[in-house]
Amino acid sequence: MSKPLKQAIPGLGGVLAYFWPYIRPQYGLLLVSAIALIADVGLRVLEPWPLKFVFDYVLIRGDKLNNIPAIANLEPMTLLTFSAIAVLVITGLRALAAYWSTVGLATVGSRVMGKVRNYLYCHLQDLSLGYHTKARSGDLIVRVSSDASRLQEIMITAALPLIVSILTLFGMIGVMFWMNPSLTLLSLFTLPLFWLITQRLSKRIRASSLKQRKQEGMVAATAAESIAAIKLVKALSLQDAFARVFAQQNQRSLKESVKTQRLAAHLERTVDAVIALGTAIVLWYGSWLALRDALTPGDVLVFLTYLKNAFKPVQNFAKYTGRLAKAAASGERILDVLNQQPDVRDLPDAIPAPIFRGEVRFENVHFTYESGQVLLQDINLNIQPGQQVAIVGTSGGGKSTLVSLLLRLYDPSQGRVIIDGRDIREYTLASLRPQISVVLQDSILFAATIRENIAYGIAGVSDAEIVAAARLANADDFIQALPQGYDTVVGERGATLSGGQRQRIAIARAAIRQAPILILDEPTTGLDKGNEKAVIDALQQLSENCTTFLITHDLDFATRADIIVYLEHGRVVEQGSHVELMQENGRYKALYEVQNAMRNEEITHAKAS
Repeated sequence: MSKPLKQAIPGLGGVLAYFWPYIRPQYGLLLVSAIALIADVGLRVLEPWPLKFVFDYVLIRGDKLNNIPAIANLEPMTLLTFSAIAVLVITGLRALAAYWSTVGLATVGSRVMGKVRNYLYCHLQDLSLGYHTKARSGDLIVRVSSDASRLQEIMITAALPLIVSILTLFGMIGVMFWMNPSLTLLSLFTLPLFWLITQRLSKRIRASSLKQRKQEGMVAATAAESIAAIKLVKALSLQDAFARVFAQQNQRSLKESVKTQRLAAHLERTVDAVIALGTAIVLWYGSWLALRDALTPGDVLVFLTYLKNAFKPVQNFAKYTGRLAKAAASGERILDVLNQQPDVRDLPDAIPAPIFRGEVRFENVHFTYESGQVLLQDINLNIQPGQQVAIVGTSGGGKSTLVSLLLRLYDPSQGRVIIDGRDIREYTLASLRPQISVVLQDSILFAATIRENIAYGIAGVSDAEIVAAARLANADDFIQALPQGYDTVVGERGATLSGGQRQRIAIARAAIRQAPILILDEPTTGLDKGNEKAVIDALQQLSENCTTFLITHDLDFATRADIIVYLEHGRVVEQGSHVELMQENGRYKALYEVQNAMRNEEITHAKAS
């Protein structure tokens, strides 16, 4: 196998290592397909022989040709009839064998790549936030959809014909050697020339294909980013700016596509010229041998037919090497994702978590990003079951990062996060996260019904439980007023609902989990006073009997907490109840008084107007 072809099969060992568990269950279908494939090759080798018999024993019946008595004694029309029937039978059987091998291997390919795509998607879901913050979502979507489809399609439309072509080539060369070794060696004279051309060009095709796939990923990423933020794009009149960037990336992608096609066409046409040279040599030398009675005219016909069919695999090799190069680019991009390991994963001896009581401790916790940026330093907190903790402080102080450690979206660089007396890294992620409900500042809803959005991730939820959760979240009234009620389909990301409505559905989604630990990350930011009051009332009901972590900039909201933690530059600078912190005359008191003064000023202005 040439080096370019080896390169065109993306990390052969790695591909087999990942895909073999999915291929192995298809053993029976693979066996049937392999038998059909071998039959297809054998019948291809037999195809020209009826023509030889017609040529040598029907059209030309000289004594020197009648070297097979059983055939020579047949009447010409009888032999012609048998030969015609043989052509039909051989062609029909070969078509049937080719059908079964193609359909069988295509079915295996579809089943395997379907499972691989599922695994790829789940693996992407499992990768840590650190990976996703660096990756571009549009490019990842291309890898899951387009790259996986291309790998499946090309492995069926290129790899299968290439296997048939190679086996047919060896079969025909073997028969040709049996017929006349010298003519066979001469016919193979052009193979080294073909090999050199293929090696040089297929490497360039593969490199160009990989670059093209990367450009396509960038195009998809730009489109995904602009569409996801379409409201902001329109508000800031950024359509032209994004259009220019998209056009530039699209042009680069098209340029690489044209380059790949040009190289592939160059390879195919060069191979055509090499094949014409080989055919001319065999035609001249084979006819010269026939004139000297070293071969029969039928033998020359078989040789030329074999040569044409033998070089057809060579042509296919040139054509399919280009296609395989595209599959190689897609395969490398898929394996690049599959080779990524989550930073946060279950330890080998992790156990399922019991039902939590809600005691949470942070012991000497430090957290640093890969870039070296320090987010948290020496965090020590002790929260009893059912207590409410407000985490306040300056922007960028590490508030969201702190609660992300509780969910194990990240793991501490140093120290431990403990729930009910046990390091949370000792629990499985699947048993830890369902026991922690989350309501974010910008709660995301999915393009599904409100009923489905509330019940997502919880199996066996009844309609009564969904309605009860919505009522707790003060959402039942507005849901009932919608055209289809709980069966109303919301737009992608909940775009058809107001911010307050989305937030209350998110609260209902948290409520239905009945988790012992609750995280509220700026849940009222951006809401008007009416919606803010409805959301706060819902949150108060939701947080009853829960250990609650509230991240907020609104210190009036924070005064209701049992413990207030003031974070600054990743450190706890103050900790205590509202009354205790006001008595300390520290940063919390200063910020509270500023906010209170601003609030009073707003009330005064409102009354004056």
